[in-house]
Amino acid sequence: MNPPFHFPVPQPLQNPDQQQQQVQDNKPTADDHHLHKSRFEWDFTLSTVVSSPTATGAVSNTLGVIEFDPSETVLATGGIARKIRIYSVKSLLPSHEQPKDDVVSLDHAAACDYYICTPAKLSSLRWRPGSSGRVLGSGDYDGVVTEYDLESHLPIFERDEHGGRRVWSLDYSDSDPVLGASGSDDGTLQMWDPRCEGGDCVATVVPSESGNPVCCVEFNPFGGPLLAVGCADRKAYVYDVRRMAGPVLSFDGHDKTVTYVRFLNGRSMVSAGTDGCLKMWSVDDAREIRTYSGHTNNRSFVGLSVWRNGGLLGCGSENNQVFVYDVRWGEPVWVHGFGPMGSEGCDDRGFVSSVCWRQMGGEEQCTLLAGGSDGVLQVFLGRRKSLASD
Repeated sequence: MNPPFHFPVPQPLQNPDQQQQQVQDNKPTADDHHLHKSRFEWDFTLSTVVSSPTATGAVSNTLGVIEFDPSETVLATGGIARKIRIYSVKSLLPSHEQPKDDVVSLDHAAACDYYICTPAKLSSLRWRPGSSGRVLGSGDYDGVVTEYDLESHLPIFERDEHGGRRVWSLDYSDSDPVLGASGSDDGTLQMWDPRCEGGDCVATVVPSESGNPVCCVEFNPFGGPLLAVGCADRKAYVYDVRRMAGPVLSFDGHDKTVTYVRFLNGRSMVSAGTDGCLKMWSVDDAREIRTYSGHTNNRSFVGLSVWRNGGLLGCGSENNQVFVYDVRWGEPVWVHGFGPMGSEGCDDRGFVSSVCWRQMGGEEQCTLLAGGSDGVLQVFLGRRKSLASD
Protein backbone atom coordinates (compact mmCIF):
# COMPACT_ATOMS: atom_id res chain seq x y z
CA MET A 1 0.00 0.00 0.00
CA ASN A 2 1.38 3.39 -0.96
CA PRO A 3 2.08 5.99 1.74
CA PRO A 4 -0.39 8.91 1.98
CA PHE A 5 -0.13 11.47 -0.81
CA HIS A 6 2.46 9.39 -2.67
CA PHE A 7 2.00 7.03 -5.58
CA PRO A 8 4.25 5.28 -8.11
CA VAL A 9 5.11 7.40 -11.13
CA PRO A 10 6.87 6.66 -14.43
CA GLN A 11 10.60 7.25 -14.57
CA PRO A 12 11.86 10.36 -16.38
CA LEU A 13 12.08 10.00 -20.12
CA GLN A 14 14.28 12.54 -21.83
CA ASN A 15 16.88 12.19 -24.55
CA PRO A 16 20.08 14.30 -24.74
CA ASP A 17 18.66 16.59 -27.44
CA GLN A 18 15.67 17.40 -25.24
CA GLN A 19 17.96 18.07 -22.28
CA GLN A 20 20.13 20.44 -24.33
CA GLN A 21 17.07 22.28 -25.67
CA GLN A 22 15.69 22.66 -22.15
CA VAL A 23 18.98 24.19 -20.96
CA GLN A 24 18.92 26.65 -23.87
CA ASP A 25 15.26 27.55 -23.25
CA ASN A 26 15.93 28.30 -19.59
CA LYS A 27 18.99 30.52 -20.06
CA PRO A 28 18.41 33.95 -18.51
CA THR A 29 17.59 36.73 -20.93
CA ALA A 30 18.23 40.46 -20.68
CA ASP A 31 14.66 40.89 -19.49
CA ASP A 32 15.27 38.28 -16.78
CA HIS A 33 18.25 40.26 -15.48
CA HIS A 34 16.21 43.45 -15.57
CA LEU A 35 13.54 41.76 -13.47
CA HIS A 36 16.02 40.32 -11.01
CA LYS A 37 15.04 43.05 -8.57
CA SER A 38 11.56 41.54 -8.36
CA ARG A 39 13.05 38.77 -6.27
CA PHE A 40 13.41 41.20 -3.38
CA GLU A 41 10.07 43.01 -3.45
CA TRP A 42 8.35 40.99 -0.73
CA ASP A 43 8.80 40.57 3.01
CA PHE A 44 7.09 37.54 4.60
CA THR A 45 6.65 36.86 8.30
CA LEU A 46 5.29 33.86 10.18
CA SER A 47 2.19 35.00 12.05
CA THR A 48 0.39 31.95 13.45
CA VAL A 49 1.11 28.27 14.07
CA VAL A 50 -1.76 25.84 14.67
CA SER A 51 -0.84 22.37 15.91
CA SER A 52 -1.95 19.60 18.22
CA PRO A 53 -0.20 18.85 21.53
CA THR A 54 -0.12 15.16 20.62
CA ALA A 55 1.31 15.70 17.12
CA THR A 56 4.34 13.48 16.56
CA GLY A 57 5.06 14.17 12.90
CA ALA A 58 3.46 10.92 11.76
CA VAL A 59 1.96 10.84 8.28
CA SER A 60 -1.44 10.13 9.89
CA ASN A 61 -1.64 13.88 10.57
CA THR A 62 -0.84 15.06 7.03
CA LEU A 63 -2.80 18.12 5.91
CA GLY A 64 -3.45 17.43 2.25
CA VAL A 65 -5.71 20.34 1.35
CA ILE A 66 -6.50 23.91 2.49
CA GLU A 67 -9.40 25.86 0.99
CA PHE A 68 -10.93 29.30 1.57
CA ASP A 69 -14.67 29.74 1.13
CA PRO A 70 -15.91 32.21 -1.55
CA SER A 71 -16.05 35.07 0.98
CA GLU A 72 -12.54 34.17 2.19
CA THR A 73 -13.68 34.52 5.79
CA VAL A 74 -13.85 30.77 6.44
CA LEU A 75 -11.15 28.16 6.00
CA ALA A 76 -11.43 24.37 5.63
CA THR A 77 -8.66 21.79 5.93
CA GLY A 78 -8.63 18.06 5.32
CA GLY A 79 -6.22 15.17 5.04
CA ILE A 80 -5.23 11.82 6.45
CA ALA A 81 -6.85 12.38 9.87
CA ARG A 82 -10.38 11.90 8.37
CA LYS A 83 -11.59 15.27 9.59
CA ILE A 84 -12.77 18.41 7.87
CA ARG A 85 -11.82 21.27 10.17
CA ILE A 86 -13.57 24.62 9.75
CA TYR A 87 -11.87 27.81 10.98
CA SER A 88 -12.82 31.46 11.08
CA VAL A 89 -10.03 33.22 9.19
CA LYS A 90 -10.23 36.10 11.63
CA SER A 91 -9.22 33.79 14.48
CA LEU A 92 -6.01 32.81 12.61
CA LEU A 93 -4.87 36.33 11.74
CA PRO A 94 -2.99 38.58 14.18
CA SER A 95 -4.86 41.23 16.09
CA HIS A 96 -3.90 44.90 15.83
CA GLU A 97 -2.51 44.74 19.36
CA GLN A 98 -0.18 41.84 18.54
CA PRO A 99 3.49 42.88 18.25
CA LYS A 100 4.71 42.62 14.68
CA ASP A 101 7.33 39.91 15.27
CA ASP A 102 5.31 37.75 17.67
CA VAL A 103 4.17 34.31 16.51
CA VAL A 104 0.87 33.12 17.97
CA SER A 105 0.66 29.40 18.83
CA LEU A 106 -2.81 27.83 18.76
CA ASP A 107 -4.22 24.37 19.28
CA HIS A 108 -6.34 22.85 16.50
CA ALA A 109 -9.08 21.85 18.92
CA ALA A 110 -9.44 25.37 20.29
CA ALA A 111 -8.78 27.27 17.07
CA CYS A 112 -11.26 25.54 14.77
CA ASP A 113 -14.97 26.41 15.01
CA TYR A 114 -15.96 22.77 14.52
CA TYR A 115 -14.99 19.65 12.63
CA ILE A 116 -16.78 16.97 10.62
CA CYS A 117 -15.59 13.36 10.79
CA THR A 118 -15.38 11.68 7.39
CA PRO A 119 -15.45 7.95 6.56
CA ALA A 120 -12.18 8.06 4.59
CA LYS A 121 -8.95 10.01 4.20
CA LEU A 122 -9.41 13.23 2.21
CA SER A 123 -7.43 14.38 -0.79
CA SER A 124 -9.50 17.33 -2.03
CA LEU A 125 -11.96 19.99 -0.84
CA ARG A 126 -13.94 22.56 -2.86
CA TRP A 127 -16.80 24.90 -1.99
CA ARG A 128 -19.78 24.44 -4.27
CA PRO A 129 -20.59 27.70 -6.13
CA GLY A 130 -23.97 29.22 -5.49
CA SER A 131 -24.33 27.71 -2.02
CA SER A 132 -23.36 30.90 -0.15
CA GLY A 133 -20.51 29.00 1.47
CA ARG A 134 -22.85 26.41 2.95
CA VAL A 135 -21.93 23.34 0.86
CA LEU A 136 -18.42 21.87 0.79
CA GLY A 137 -17.44 19.04 -1.55
CA SER A 138 -14.74 16.47 -0.78
CA GLY A 139 -12.89 13.74 -2.64
CA ASP A 140 -11.55 10.78 -0.68
CA TYR A 141 -9.32 7.73 -0.75
CA ASP A 142 -12.32 5.39 -1.16
CA GLY A 143 -13.14 6.95 -4.53
CA VAL A 144 -16.19 8.85 -3.26
CA VAL A 145 -17.20 12.46 -3.83
CA THR A 146 -19.30 13.78 -0.94
CA GLU A 147 -20.93 17.14 -0.30
CA TYR A 148 -21.48 18.33 3.26
CA ASP A 149 -24.00 20.88 4.53
CA LEU A 150 -21.96 22.99 6.92
CA GLU A 151 -25.01 24.09 8.89
CA SER A 152 -26.20 20.58 9.71
CA HIS A 153 -22.67 19.07 9.48
CA LEU A 154 -24.21 16.19 7.50
CA PRO A 155 -23.58 14.76 4.02
CA ILE A 156 -26.22 15.73 1.48
CA PHE A 157 -24.75 14.30 -1.75
CA GLU A 158 -22.62 11.28 -2.56
CA ARG A 159 -21.14 10.04 -5.80
CA ASP A 160 -19.25 6.76 -6.09
CA GLU A 161 -18.41 6.23 -9.75
CA HIS A 162 -14.65 5.67 -9.65
CA GLY A 163 -14.81 2.01 -8.70
CA GLY A 164 -13.40 2.54 -5.24
CA ARG A 165 -10.20 4.05 -6.63
CA ARG A 166 -8.80 7.11 -4.88
CA VAL A 167 -10.18 10.50 -5.96
CA TRP A 168 -7.20 12.84 -6.13
CA SER A 169 -9.02 16.03 -7.08
CA LEU A 170 -12.42 17.61 -7.59
CA ASP A 171 -13.61 21.01 -8.72
CA TYR A 172 -16.76 22.89 -9.67
CA SER A 173 -17.39 25.20 -12.59
CA ASP A 174 -18.64 28.72 -12.00
CA SER A 175 -21.12 28.34 -14.84
CA ASP A 176 -24.87 28.06 -14.53
CA PRO A 177 -25.77 25.29 -14.10
CA VAL A 178 -22.81 24.25 -11.98
CA LEU A 179 -20.88 21.19 -13.14
CA GLY A 180 -18.57 19.04 -11.04
CA ALA A 181 -15.45 17.17 -12.14
CA SER A 182 -13.30 14.57 -10.42
CA GLY A 183 -10.03 12.84 -11.30
CA SER A 184 -9.04 9.46 -9.93
CA ASP A 185 -6.53 6.64 -9.74
CA ASP A 186 -8.84 4.76 -12.10
CA GLY A 187 -7.46 6.91 -14.94
CA THR A 188 -10.70 8.73 -15.63
CA LEU A 189 -11.86 12.32 -15.53
CA GLN A 190 -15.57 12.38 -14.80
CA MET A 191 -17.82 15.39 -15.19
CA TRP A 192 -21.18 15.30 -13.44
CA ASP A 193 -24.25 17.30 -12.47
CA PRO A 194 -24.41 17.87 -8.69
CA ARG A 195 -28.07 18.92 -8.90
CA CYS A 196 -29.08 15.34 -9.63
CA GLU A 197 -29.28 12.66 -6.97
CA GLY A 198 -26.14 10.58 -7.28
CA GLY A 199 -24.73 13.09 -9.79
CA ASP A 200 -25.75 12.10 -13.31
CA CYS A 201 -22.65 11.65 -15.44
CA VAL A 202 -22.20 14.31 -18.12
CA ALA A 203 -18.95 12.93 -19.53
CA THR A 204 -16.24 10.38 -18.79
CA VAL A 205 -12.87 10.61 -20.51
CA VAL A 206 -9.54 8.83 -20.20
CA PRO A 207 -6.90 11.54 -20.81
CA SER A 208 -3.94 9.13 -20.86
CA GLU A 209 -3.91 6.39 -23.47
CA SER A 210 -2.34 4.09 -20.88
CA GLY A 211 -4.98 4.88 -18.27
CA ASN A 212 -2.55 6.65 -15.91
CA PRO A 213 -4.07 8.27 -12.80
CA VAL A 214 -5.73 11.67 -13.16
CA CYS A 215 -4.18 13.73 -10.38
CA CYS A 216 -5.74 17.18 -10.70
CA VAL A 217 -8.66 18.97 -12.30
CA GLU A 218 -9.59 22.67 -12.42
CA PHE A 219 -12.28 24.58 -14.29
CA ASN A 220 -11.22 27.97 -15.60
CA PRO A 221 -12.26 30.31 -12.74
CA PHE A 222 -12.29 33.27 -15.14
CA GLY A 223 -15.25 31.87 -17.03
CA GLY A 224 -15.53 30.06 -20.31
CA PRO A 225 -15.69 26.36 -21.14
CA LEU A 226 -12.15 25.20 -20.31
CA LEU A 227 -11.22 22.42 -17.88
CA ALA A 228 -7.55 21.69 -17.10
CA VAL A 229 -6.33 18.21 -16.15
CA GLY A 230 -2.98 16.84 -14.95
CA CYS A 231 -1.99 13.18 -15.25
CA ALA A 232 0.64 10.65 -14.23
CA ASP A 233 1.61 10.33 -17.91
CA ARG A 234 3.69 13.53 -17.44
CA LYS A 235 1.21 15.68 -19.35
CA ALA A 236 -1.45 18.29 -18.69
CA TYR A 237 -4.50 18.70 -20.89
CA VAL A 238 -7.22 21.27 -21.46
CA TYR A 239 -10.73 20.22 -22.47
CA ASP A 240 -13.66 22.20 -23.80
CA VAL A 241 -16.55 21.03 -21.61
CA ARG A 242 -18.93 21.40 -24.57
CA ARG A 243 -17.02 18.76 -26.52
CA MET A 244 -15.29 16.26 -24.26
CA ALA A 245 -14.34 13.75 -26.96
CA GLY A 246 -10.70 14.82 -26.73
CA PRO A 247 -8.48 17.60 -25.36
CA VAL A 248 -8.18 20.87 -27.23
CA LEU A 249 -4.66 21.40 -25.86
CA SER A 250 -1.89 19.12 -24.62
CA PHE A 251 1.02 20.37 -22.49
CA ASP A 252 4.12 18.20 -22.75
CA GLY A 253 7.16 19.32 -20.75
CA HIS A 254 7.27 17.66 -17.35
CA ASP A 255 9.49 14.63 -16.86
CA LYS A 256 7.26 13.05 -14.22
CA THR A 257 3.70 13.07 -12.94
CA VAL A 258 1.73 16.35 -13.17
CA THR A 259 0.26 16.73 -9.69
CA TYR A 260 -1.45 20.15 -9.91
CA VAL A 261 -2.85 22.53 -12.52
CA ARG A 262 -3.96 26.07 -11.72
CA PHE A 263 -5.20 28.87 -14.00
CA LEU A 264 -3.17 32.01 -13.42
CA ASN A 265 -5.39 34.22 -15.59
CA GLY A 266 -7.58 33.85 -18.63
CA ARG A 267 -4.65 33.12 -20.94
CA SER A 268 -2.12 31.17 -18.87
CA MET A 269 -1.94 28.36 -16.35
CA VAL A 270 0.65 26.80 -14.04
CA SER A 271 1.37 23.11 -13.52
CA ALA A 272 3.41 21.27 -10.89
CA GLY A 273 5.17 17.96 -11.29
CA THR A 274 7.13 15.41 -9.31
CA ASP A 275 10.10 16.38 -11.48
CA GLY A 276 10.67 19.18 -8.97
CA CYS A 277 9.49 22.11 -11.06
CA LEU A 278 6.53 24.32 -11.84
CA LYS A 279 5.75 25.42 -15.39
CA MET A 280 3.71 28.31 -16.76
CA TRP A 281 1.92 27.69 -20.06
CA SER A 282 0.03 29.72 -22.62
CA VAL A 283 -3.57 28.54 -22.86
CA ASP A 284 -3.74 29.99 -26.35
CA ASP A 285 -1.22 27.64 -27.96
CA ALA A 286 0.15 25.28 -25.22
CA ARG A 287 3.50 27.07 -25.35
CA GLU A 288 5.75 26.77 -22.30
CA ILE A 289 6.48 30.27 -20.98
CA ARG A 290 8.69 29.69 -17.94
CA THR A 291 9.97 26.97 -15.59
CA TYR A 292 10.27 27.51 -11.82
CA SER A 293 12.67 25.37 -9.81
CA GLY A 294 14.32 25.26 -6.41
CA HIS A 295 11.94 23.18 -4.29
CA THR A 296 12.28 19.42 -3.85
CA ASN A 297 9.51 17.21 -5.22
CA ASN A 298 9.96 13.72 -6.58
CA ARG A 299 7.13 11.64 -5.13
CA SER A 300 4.68 13.59 -2.94
CA PHE A 301 1.81 16.02 -3.36
CA VAL A 302 3.30 19.23 -1.92
CA GLY A 303 0.62 21.74 -2.90
CA LEU A 304 0.36 24.50 -5.48
CA SER A 305 -1.52 27.78 -5.17
CA VAL A 306 -1.47 30.98 -7.21
CA TRP A 307 -2.05 34.47 -5.85
CA ARG A 308 -3.47 36.15 -8.92
CA ASN A 309 -3.53 39.76 -7.68
CA GLY A 310 0.19 39.81 -6.95
CA GLY A 311 1.51 37.30 -9.46
CA LEU A 312 2.97 34.92 -6.86
CA LEU A 313 3.09 31.13 -6.76
CA GLY A 314 3.28 29.06 -3.58
CA CYS A 315 4.26 25.42 -3.17
CA GLY A 316 5.65 23.03 -0.60
CA SER A 317 8.75 20.90 -0.71
CA GLU A 318 9.88 17.46 0.39
CA ASN A 319 12.70 19.04 2.39
CA ASN A 320 9.99 20.57 4.62
CA GLN A 321 10.12 24.11 3.28
CA VAL A 322 7.59 26.57 1.86
CA PHE A 323 8.55 28.23 -1.43
CA VAL A 324 7.23 31.40 -3.05
CA TYR A 325 7.94 32.28 -6.68
CA ASP A 326 7.29 35.52 -8.53
CA VAL A 327 5.77 34.52 -11.89
CA ARG A 328 8.36 36.72 -13.64
CA TRP A 329 11.39 34.88 -12.27
CA GLY A 330 12.27 31.19 -12.35
CA GLU A 331 13.96 31.07 -8.94
CA PRO A 332 12.18 31.37 -5.57
CA VAL A 333 11.81 34.82 -4.00
CA TRP A 334 11.25 33.44 -0.49
CA VAL A 335 11.82 30.13 1.32
CA HIS A 336 10.83 29.21 4.87
CA GLY A 337 11.67 26.09 6.85
CA PHE A 338 8.85 24.18 8.52
CA GLY A 339 10.68 23.60 11.78
CA PRO A 340 9.17 22.38 15.06
CA MET A 341 6.32 24.69 16.15
CA GLY A 342 7.10 27.06 13.29
CA SER A 343 10.74 27.73 14.09
CA GLU A 344 12.94 29.04 11.29
CA GLY A 345 14.90 25.81 11.18
CA CYS A 346 13.98 23.02 8.80
CA ASP A 347 12.93 19.63 10.19
CA ASP A 348 13.60 17.35 7.21
CA ARG A 349 11.72 14.42 8.72
CA GLY A 350 8.51 15.71 7.17
CA PHE A 351 7.33 17.64 4.13
CA VAL A 352 5.03 20.55 3.33
CA SER A 353 1.90 18.93 1.91
CA SER A 354 -0.46 21.82 1.08
CA VAL A 355 -0.49 25.57 0.47
CA CYS A 356 -3.23 28.12 -0.20
CA TRP A 357 -3.21 31.85 -0.91
CA ARG A 358 -5.99 34.11 0.30
CA GLN A 359 -6.93 35.99 -2.86
CA MET A 360 -8.12 39.21 -1.19
CA GLY A 361 -5.71 41.84 0.05
CA GLY A 362 -5.06 44.05 -2.98
CA GLU A 363 -1.64 43.97 -4.62
CA GLU A 364 0.47 45.10 -1.67
CA GLN A 365 -0.42 42.59 1.07
CA CYS A 366 -1.08 38.87 1.01
CA THR A 367 -1.73 35.85 3.19
CA LEU A 368 -0.33 32.37 2.58
CA LEU A 369 -1.27 29.26 4.54
CA ALA A 370 0.72 26.04 4.52
CA GLY A 371 0.10 22.63 6.02
CA GLY A 372 2.62 19.94 6.84
CA SER A 373 2.86 16.18 7.04
CA ASP A 374 2.95 16.63 10.83
CA GLY A 375 -0.52 18.22 10.79
CA VAL A 376 0.77 21.71 11.60
CA LEU A 377 -0.91 24.69 9.91
CA GLN A 378 1.14 27.87 9.50
CA VAL A 379 -0.02 31.36 8.50
CA PHE A 380 2.35 33.76 6.72
CA LEU A 381 1.73 37.44 6.04
CA GLY A 382 3.43 39.18 3.13
CA ARG A 383 3.91 42.88 2.37
CA ARG A 384 5.71 44.66 -0.38
CA LYS A 385 8.91 46.00 1.10
CA SER A 386 8.02 49.59 0.25
CA LEU A 387 5.15 49.19 2.73
CA ALA A 388 6.98 46.91 5.16
CA SER A 389 9.68 49.52 5.66
CA ASP A 390 7.21 52.32 6.47
